[in-house]
Amino acid sequence: MATPTNSQDREDRPPWMDGAIGFAAGAAYGLTSVIVGQPLDTIKTRMQARPDSMKSSSVRIAVDLARSQGIKGLYRGGIPVVLGGSMFRSAQFGVYEVTLQRLKAVMPTYRFFGFLDWQVALAGSCGGIARGLIEAPFDNIKVIRQVEAEWSVRTIMRGSGVTVWRNAGLFGAFSIYRDVIPPLIPGGLGPFGLGAVCANLAWLTIWPLDVIKSQRQSGLFPGRSSMSLLIEATRSGLLWRGLIPGIMRSTIANGSAMVAYKQIEQLADTQLPRWR
Repeated sequence: MATPTNSQDREDRPPWMDGAIGFAAGAAYGLTSVIVGQPLDTIKTRMQARPDSMKSSSVRIAVDLARSQGIKGLYRGGIPVVLGGSMFRSAQFGVYEVTLQRLKAVMPTYRFFGFLDWQVALAGSCGGIARGLIEAPFDNIKVIRQVEAEWSVRTIMRGSGVTVWRNAGLFGAFSIYRDVIPPLIPGGLGPFGLGAVCANLAWLTIWPLDVIKSQRQSGLFPGRSSMSLLIEATRSGLLWRGLIPGIMRSTIANGSAMVAYKQIEQLADTQLPRWR
């Protein structure tokens, strides 16, 4: 008797199992991303949201922080992301997988312009919204810790609206790039390259929203709406503030995290048939 292939095994899985695998892979992705990328994220956030660092270079911020607080300072805000990261990134990938499977089951597949799969885009945006709803309070605490501001329970959801919008665009774009790019490259990309390229393109797609999110969450711009901050950032040339450390972090963290994500998927493909 022929042995079932991995693709056949995936087709035989119930939808809840695809979701569970997506959640587990997302958790591995999230934890790896935090461990590898938090120092660069701290530098990026301080560049975006600390008024006294608005004109400082990323190198100056890193050196000053390392001298005054050591390695611990570079990992400021890491604990809430570690605690919440597995949950919101698991939700991101899990909701994406479940939504995509449901869309494919009940709706016809169509690619706009011959390459843009609307089901992938919609499922990615849904995954991003799910992430944003869970991430908002954790990310709020992370940003406040990174910029060394004060926080309270009353303000824990500050900036949640722009956080959800940012994540919907971010993961929607990431999902599209992850679907479109591999066939364009002869021989494909390894997990590290795929994660890094797709994440960087996704961040470039929505970067101004990340700047505004950091400013709103920091609490250092009181009385300012997201729209007023966006207009001011446009006028002052700060829309792309923190891009260099942000892209460096994205490359290293998301590339490494995608390796972990793929390892979980491969483990499921090879081990789940034995458990049935």
